[in-house]
Amino acid sequence: MFILLSVFMTLPVVLLALAGEDVPNAVAFAESAGIVFALGAVGVLSMYRQPRDLKPRYMFVLTVSSWFIIALLSSIPFYLSDNGISAADAFFEGTSGITTTGATALSGLDDMDRDLLLWRSILQWIGGIGIIGMFVAVLPFLRVGGMRLFATESSEWTDKALPRMKTLSRGLLFVYVMFSVIAVVTYWLSGMSLFDAFNHGLTSISTGGFSTSDLSMGKFSDLILMEATLFMIIGSLPFFLFVRELHGQHGVLFRDQQVRLFLTILFTVPALLTLYRWWVSPIPFDPLHNYVATLFNVTSVVTTTGYASEDYAAWGPLAFVVFFFLMFVGGCSGSTSGGMKIFRFQLSLIILREQLMRLLHPRAVFTRNYNGRAVSDEIISSMIAYTFIFLLCLLIITVLLASLQLDFVTALSGALTSLTNVGPGLGDIIGPSGNFAPLPDAAKWILSVGMLMGRLEILSVVIVLSPGFWRG
Repeated sequence: MFILLSVFMTLPVVLLALAGEDVPNAVAFAESAGIVFALGAVGVLSMYRQPRDLKPRYMFVLTVSSWFIIALLSSIPFYLSDNGISAADAFFEGTSGITTTGATALSGLDDMDRDLLLWRSILQWIGGIGIIGMFVAVLPFLRVGGMRLFATESSEWTDKALPRMKTLSRGLLFVYVMFSVIAVVTYWLSGMSLFDAFNHGLTSISTGGFSTSDLSMGKFSDLILMEATLFMIIGSLPFFLFVRELHGQHGVLFRDQQVRLFLTILFTVPALLTLYRWWVSPIPFDPLHNYVATLFNVTSVVTTTGYASEDYAAWGPLAFVVFFFLMFVGGCSGSTSGGMKIFRFQLSLIILREQLMRLLHPRAVFTRNYNGRAVSDEIISSMIAYTFIFLLCLLIITVLLASLQLDFVTALSGALTSLTNVGPGLGDIIGPSGNFAPLPDAAKWILSVGMLMGRLEILSVVIVLSPGFWRG
């Protein structure tokens, strides 16, 4: 992984050089790539003698530690650049990139060195495919995450399943690259410069949200906002279902329960919010433009992309509250998006209905089914544990941020946006019209850890940090 990361570190220099542009931080990228490549080479040589089977305990350590270390290594080009980026800002930016959160501690993006802008977008694209692979192959093996509900032989680490896993991996990579290319070309043909189209194409499909401007997507036309909405939705759908569609299983995407609820939310909430904005607007209201803006920003928050075209926190109290709760939702399991994921809310409704029916029919036997599969008690227990740990982490991070003298809205929304990997928070400081630059360094370190925990489904990190894990 380190060696592959070092290769990607050379891309900003190579791409700008091929375009005939100056590369102001070429030395920083060369040094960073050299450091990361050397670490990878040492790792390869140290394992040359005796390969070791990847048991669950090793996989937990490898999964958690690799994301933390790669976030740290990804921050090296920012720190070594000539832009005077501090260690806290560099790590925050690298973490936000590799976890596809989209929160930024950098300002002046319109005039920033293009190689750094490219690196931010490439980081999110790498993080997107890494997240898909982790959700489809690694976390089901570790019995963590929502993909256990959709597990097949391809998510079991056995000799029999390995050929199918390789086929699935190739299919996932093909679909991811295909949609990325389509996004870049579509943006370019719609009026973006090739540089902007390339960056936003990578960060749309990865639901990352990094932009090349402080205005985010607010500088582009309604047509581009609609295209970005479509690509964010694509990035938030289960990619393994796209692979199944390509292999002839037509219709599986829209038969999926989480996909149907996800799309229902995205088409219902923006319509209702647009009506609310029309009702409270004191100025002449353009229905089409405002619907496009509402749909785009709601999609950006629900898919945890983090783009913004307007300051939606200023749309009124109801919109403020709605966006706060939308930050919890997230996309579908097996996608590049973060959040609590749609399926957990659906399972909660199934449990609620079951409990209500038990009160009416105490002796009845009930079966839980989701997407045509039986839902075991183990899955339910895991979901409840995740929800409890999520809320506990939200409380702890909020208290830590508040102890740094941050106001309640900034502390709470900052903690929430880091755990759900949404990007912008709410309020005057870290809201859609601001960024995380004004926060103290301690807050940026705390939020960086929160982003990594959220991306790793929290339970993976908690397990590795528990004393029992190391005693066993």
